[in-house]
Amino acid sequence: MKSGKCENNEYYRQQNLPYEKFAAYGSESLTDSELLAILLRTGTKGMSARELGERVLAQTAGYGNGLLGLYHISVQELQKIEGIGAVKAVQLKAVAEFARRMARAKAKRGLSFHDPASVADYYMERFRHESVEYILLLLFDSGLHLIGEEIVSKGTANAALLSPREVFIQAFQSGAANIMLLHNHPGGEPIPSENDLLITERIVQTGIFTDIPLVDHIILGDNNYFSFKESKLLTDMSYQI
Repeated sequence: MKSGKCENNEYYRQQNLPYEKFAAYGSESLTDSELLAILLRTGTKGMSARELGERVLAQTAGYGNGLLGLYHISVQELQKIEGIGAVKAVQLKAVAEFARRMARAKAKRGLSFHDPASVADYYMERFRHESVEYILLLLFDSGLHLIGEEIVSKGTANAALLSPREVFIQAFQSGAANIMLLHNHPGGEPIPSENDLLITERIVQTGIFTDIPLVDHIILGDNNYFSFKESKLLTDMSYQI
């Protein structure tokens, strides 16, 4: 039975019938180009919708693997693909944004600021696609309920500069009792740099003196993260005073 299903899948692929394949076997059976074919609906002269989908994936490959490239590529770049006009380009970008919002809404259901994994999951879609580093300051009351968030630094592809002064000005102005830092590594690896370690240590120590503790510093990579809290580095930094 399994062999017959595979043969039918190959038949639908060869015949450029993604709708029929979807109806027979569900969305999970479709390749990325076949999903795009359903969204695009039509191809262009001498090219099926699936083949046009493959061209889109080839063009977006430089911006991210598979469908992720749709998030980064511009409408103008999409329109350079033969068969992709303004309407189809906007539709593709809208689908990318729709997927991002769905992922964030799903992550929000499990969000707990006591759990670094859930925090990383929630903010991942917001920052994992960025080409430069952003540092986000999360501000909490004494019960670790979020009372505000601020982008406190925007840097380059390799670093973002931050001083404890900027962090604690925001904390004092908001009346925060606890703070958390979160930033992205555009290269995809969340391992802390020497600068990450240095600035985190300075903020930990300043937080002890001001009685506004840093409860965590989370670095986001590409579908992975690093938590100073989970690694026990925050505890080690506190003992150095």
